[in-house]
Amino acid sequence: MTEKNAGVLWAGRLEEKPERSAFSFQSSIGFDKRMALEDVRGSRAHAAMLGKQGVIAAEDAAALDEALGKIAQGLQTGEVTVDEGAEDVHSFVEGLLTEALGDAGRSVHAGRSRNDQVATDFRLYCKRVGDAVRAALKDTINVLLDRAGEHAETLMAGFTHLQRAQPVTLGHQLTAWAAALSRDAGRFSDALARMDECPLGSGALAGTTLPLDREAVARDLGFARPALNAMDAVADRDFALELAAACAVTQTHLSRFCEDVCLWASEEWAFVDLGEKWSTGSSIMPQKKNPDFAELVRGKTGRVNGNLIALLTVMKGLPYAYNKDLQEDKEALFDSLDTVLANLRVFSGFMGNAVFNKVKMEASCAGGFLEATDVAEYLVKKGMPFRKAHECAAHIVRDCIDKGLKRIGEAGLADLQKHSPLIEADIFAKITPRACVEARNLPGGPAPDEVRRQIAVLRDAARDI
Repeated sequence: MTEKNAGVLWAGRLEEKPERSAFSFQSSIGFDKRMALEDVRGSRAHAAMLGKQGVIAAEDAAALDEALGKIAQGLQTGEVTVDEGAEDVHSFVEGLLTEALGDAGRSVHAGRSRNDQVATDFRLYCKRVGDAVRAALKDTINVLLDRAGEHAETLMAGFTHLQRAQPVTLGHQLTAWAAALSRDAGRFSDALARMDECPLGSGALAGTTLPLDREAVARDLGFARPALNAMDAVADRDFALELAAACAVTQTHLSRFCEDVCLWASEEWAFVDLGEKWSTGSSIMPQKKNPDFAELVRGKTGRVNGNLIALLTVMKGLPYAYNKDLQEDKEALFDSLDTVLANLRVFSGFMGNAVFNKVKMEASCAGGFLEATDVAEYLVKKGMPFRKAHECAAHIVRDCIDKGLKRIGEAGLADLQKHSPLIEADIFAKITPRACVEARNLPGGPAPDEVRRQIAVLRDAARDI
């Protein structure tokens, strides 16, 4: 069954449109309806410019602006709902204008194509939601820095290869997480800065003969500049790829943090209690208290990373102008932005309320010979070459293991001096967990004052996000 082309923007060329199921297949209204306010905003700027340039009558431009303002208000209040039977959000808005204004409504599309229209809507939407993600990153960074400041002196074992490595502090690790998210905020800022140009006026790919003022439209919509090249403006989806990549990196960071949190929340580690508000139970085991929120943040990383690959794959074989394939750019990015925004809010929620077990954390520094590197560096300070000092410390560890000792500090001075006469009694004060941490006061280290300095640096950076 075929239908006449009433209500579609390309009605003139084809007598009939695809069958209902095929038309539905190529429709984008199901997902681009979320850009309705951006479409109205772009149309208001375009209509105002058309009136000022004399392309349409001034009274028609005024009528369009009034009608579009009412549509925007209706969308915001819920009095206007998007018609799911429309082909796309652009057709829906233009249909409302035509219904309300007749020929004046039909005049709004002068000098533009859906190609530059959708590119503009998409950028406006990404700017708005990208700013929301940056704000969520800022909030999350500040939550981590607050907790890091509380725990700048809370000792814990640092891990490499999931093996206890050296004494650090909880503040040191939380600051490390904040540093990663600070870079993520920078990636979003960079992407948003590069996408800050307006495609409107580019038409299908070659601009228009009408006397448009592209600079005025760009300013009106809050863009830094109009797009330089009309073909590039409609072909470009670098901004979507960059935002999808920024989402993937951010989500990967959150996943790594949540892996630590899930380990810490286990009975075997018992470093953290996430609280009942941020845990769930089991349908069969009454005793369970599961870190499901952290696990879900970790689990959702697959979809965000997959969205980036999907977008790259869509783009890789396209001739350089607009192609219908580009309709596939939105769902993936919308999902990534939604997911990262939600996950940042959840992560900051449970980290802000987490209760850390200081006793258990400090106990993780006892045993495992976490002070071995400090012994080697003690010998280096006494003049021994590092590689020889490393070997000497390794032999000391081996002897301690053979004697059933858990820490080098449990050995006697005479036993240590068998390995090197450079070792003196002062070594014992230098290899306690607290001493090991406080001695690492170089930039980047875990010493409490240095962690506080790092917090201050990241706090300053967060103010500019």
